[in-house]
Amino acid sequence: MPDAMDDKTLRFRSLIELEAGPKWRSLFDTHWHAYEAWYLAEGERERPGYLACLNALRRHMPELLPTYQALCSLAGGGDLASRFLSLYQPPPYITGCSQAVLARPGATLLARNYDYPPELCEGTILYTRWNERRVIAMTDCLWGVLDGMNDRGLAVSLAFGGRKAVGDGFGAPIILRYLLEFCDTVPEAAEVLARVPTHMAYNITVADAAGRYVTAMIAPDRRASIRRVPVATNHQKRIEWYAHALASETLIRERQLSILVDDEATDAARLEAAFKAPPLFRHDYRRGLGTVYTAFYRPAEGRVRYHWPGLDLDLGFDHFPEEWVTVRYGVRERLGG
Repeated sequence: MPDAMDDKTLRFRSLIELEAGPKWRSLFDTHWHAYEAWYLAEGERERPGYLACLNALRRHMPELLPTYQALCSLAGGGDLASRFLSLYQPPPYITGCSQAVLARPGATLLARNYDYPPELCEGTILYTRWNERRVIAMTDCLWGVLDGMNDRGLAVSLAFGGRKAVGDGFGAPIILRYLLEFCDTVPEAAEVLARVPTHMAYNITVADAAGRYVTAMIAPDRRASIRRVPVATNHQKRIEWYAHALASETLIRERQLSILVDDEATDAARLEAAFKAPPLFRHDYRRGLGTVYTAFYRPAEGRVRYHWPGLDLDLGFDHFPEEWVTVRYGVRERLGG
């Protein structure tokens, strides 16, 4: 029986706008209706007020305030949009995802698969220079980061942590944005991940051009666990949400990644091939656990390759064509533009 999502189409877009302006406003206009419905799904009273959002950003990520305020202004300065853009205590949401770092002499590779319902994926690859660093990132919530890199050689990726805990904190995508805007190295990023509160459990993998890496297991109800671990899937140390663990095959994927990365014979080509095939590449779109895209970041070189079966999109700080990529889950084609 064909999967119900076989004919699902998603359009990815690579977009460069170094200073936020009309292109970002166009993104807001395109996606705001859907994001507004998501943000209010539990009722407006469940979301924090504007002053609470502003004060949380000022307390935990003050350097990000000018960018936040500029984007709020571009979005029209409305109360609800400004609260949403803070990503402070957003509605909970669950992803899959596999991620791994391969650190070899002279080269660092951060590989990831993003597993999520395609219809809920924004599909924007955004190249910006909002502060002192150039950033290329797959975005979420219009400026948050699912995965990305900056021109100082830092690469980041997030995965759901497989726990039901929800609390006082930020959505991980804005924390990753903060890392790429203001951090250059893994030690700097680790300090941020240890102190900025998150609203849900996430596993954040960070790598830099020097070959350093950590995975931070962050959660709203306990201190961050930051270790020199090169792989992450969808649990934190032990399984706590068994149904999700079984459906997402988090243990199977973690074992596969650990075996690969621990093997000195594994090179970049071997790791990339593994991310393109089961069990790491998943076709379970019916339950929202299928792989929407694969990304391979080479932070020392400032290059990234986004991959779908039969299609690659190569981008970098010195080569970033603006185009559309149409992905049909089952049939895939590329359209320039």
